[in-house]
Amino acid sequence: MEAWEKNVRKVVPYTPGEQPNRPGMVKLNTNENPYPPAPGVAEALRAIGADSLRRYPDPSAGALVRALAEHYGVGEDQVFVGVGSDDVLAMSFLTFFQGGKPILFPDITYSFYDVWADLYRIPYECQPLDADFRIRAEDYRKSCGGIVIPNPNAPTGIALGLEELERIIAGNPDVIVIIDEAYVDFGARSVLPLLPKYGNLLVVRTFSKSRSLAGMRIGYAFGSQKLIKYLNDAKYSFNSYTMSAAALAAGTAALEDDAYFQETLQKVIRTRERVKGELRRLGFAFTDSRSNFIFATHPGCPARDLFEALKEADIYVRYFDKPRIDSYLRITVGTDGEMDRLIRFLEQYIGEKL
Repeated sequence: MEAWEKNVRKVVPYTPGEQPNRPGMVKLNTNENPYPPAPGVAEALRAIGADSLRRYPDPSAGALVRALAEHYGVGEDQVFVGVGSDDVLAMSFLTFFQGGKPILFPDITYSFYDVWADLYRIPYECQPLDADFRIRAEDYRKSCGGIVIPNPNAPTGIALGLEELERIIAGNPDVIVIIDEAYVDFGARSVLPLLPKYGNLLVVRTFSKSRSLAGMRIGYAFGSQKLIKYLNDAKYSFNSYTMSAAALAAGTAALEDDAYFQETLQKVIRTRERVKGELRRLGFAFTDSRSNFIFATHPGCPARDLFEALKEADIYVRYFDKPRIDSYLRITVGTDGEMDRLIRFLEQYIGEKL
């Protein structure tokens, strides 16, 4: 080790899903929406014009903040935006989890949580999911430095009920409780109605999944005026211009077309439920996903082998080489045509193996 390395902040980084770009591939590994964003998004991007990009964007992200506040019925001073929900969550960890006690989150969950905790030197304890991969609310009723609960959870797709989530929030009034709702639009109940009751609640969401804007990196959070002020103070101490002009225009336009939003949501949900039936017919077992992916295992087919075979066929899904879940694949819900191609491959593969 060179002398300067002893002063380096060393962490094991998050590993994102593979991003292949091959003609004819079926990409079902990063939970992207298979449908394009609302038509108004393209119009908004054309309207901003290339010349406007020479100027800095609005540091307050005012147009997007106003649109979010109006759409969800909260005050503008209760909205925070950032470069994807990862940015919002990272800023929340940095801002709120400094008490010295360990923060709590599930042992099987979004694998960026422990990365941020390590990066910011925040102690943490992972609470084990039960045998059915469910979060147990009682595990979060103890002294801690903060709580992060994804609902629905990833990669399992299982959602907690609103009553269970409220028990966790109400039972921890002295710390911030973050509910990460990246996938909530696909079938879970949001905790947003609880916001007026709990000043320690922060609700984090993204445009990447249900609003088909993963490429724009737009995340947002709802909280009390006090929580949002603290977040903005940290943001402006870190990077004033977090949102690009293009992202602000695209996000604002996406919120204006609720009919298109609901239409694409229902397409994904219908396809998810249909594919569950096809997977069940082929012998797969899976969790009760309320997200835009299915977490599935087959007793006769090792998940790693199936993952590699699918990749050879230009069908990309996600495999996690981790304890308890290394026999599962996470399969993003694509278009009906993409999922039919997946099912045809699985029929042939399983027929040859079993």
